[in-house]
Amino acid sequence: MIFPVPDGISTPALVVDLDVVDDNIGRLASAAADGGFAVRPHAKTHKTPRLADLQRRAGAVGLTVATIGEAEAFAAAGFDDLFIAYPVWADSAKAERLRRLADRARVAVGVDSIPAARRLGAANAPVEVMIEVDSGHHRSGVAPDAAAEVALAAAGAGLRVRGVFTFPGHAYHPDARSQAARDEETALAIAARTIGAAGLTITVLSGGSTPSLAYSRPGTATELRPGVYVFNDAQQLALGSCTADQIALAAATTVVSAPAPDRFVLDAGSKILGADRPGWTPGFGYLPEFPDATVTSLSEHHAVVTVAPGGPVPSIGSTTLIVPNHVCAAVNLVDHLVVTRGGVVAGHWPVTARGANL
Repeated sequence: MIFPVPDGISTPALVVDLDVVDDNIGRLASAAADGGFAVRPHAKTHKTPRLADLQRRAGAVGLTVATIGEAEAFAAAGFDDLFIAYPVWADSAKAERLRRLADRARVAVGVDSIPAARRLGAANAPVEVMIEVDSGHHRSGVAPDAAAEVALAAAGAGLRVRGVFTFPGHAYHPDARSQAARDEETALAIAARTIGAAGLTITVLSGGSTPSLAYSRPGTATELRPGVYVFNDAQQLALGSCTADQIALAAATTVVSAPAPDRFVLDAGSKILGADRPGWTPGFGYLPEFPDATVTSLSEHHAVVTVAPGGPVPSIGSTTLIVPNHVCAAVNLVDHLVVTRGGVVAGHWPVTARGANL
């Protein structure tokens, strides 16, 4: 059982247990120190400067973000070391924004192609670059043995190449977490070797996802960039990368209907939870009080829960928690998070970078 629904809360709302957040942040900080890794957490998970400040106080060297807009939001909040872990195409508007952003913070930008590197150089923004390589997720990222070509193009365009990064996203599959961590090591090592052979010196080899964290080994990566670990979610629980008592965020919901003995309906639909459902998860969220029940469908404002024969059905008007499958998507749907300590509401923290998708 995770934290309780706070008294007097109006539902639906995303509730955060700061005691669990502190534990999650501290556990990663300790593991990173033991392994010799720097931590640059991905702030797209929480989009909240006050949570980023907790990570910074625990030793984070900076923040990872997904967009220029997120970087702008965190720079405005006083964060001055930002990595946009995305293959940004610097059109004229983005180039101008990068120039303004670089006046307020040290900024690195992801690139994974020669055209993008040259375009970024032509933007005349004083930013550094990180070369993205594909370690098996097969999304963006150049092949590791071709990383030097992109790095040389970036250097030739007048950009400082800080290092290499990858996202082992194929760890988001049952039984793949360990292999994804090994694939990450291999990809970073190959890329570093080829870039070194080309005569360039780099200082950062960056990786790490929440599912693969437990399998990260010292020796190759110098920096880890997990995001979801700060809260965890139903996906991480299903993957085995967290336990139920390490979940720090859930939607507080009210039972608004119980139309059948095996079914009840909550007031938290896709507009509070997001609609992600990987094929290996049992439903659209996890119900700590009803672990054998399944969230079988979501509408915009309804979560339909199916109960096993003879299972408990809550009374209409009662409250319960539902843990989103993908916490990053859920957080992006709300203006603020209800934060608690010791089960008592301690404040409402703005999700400052909500909707900063450009």
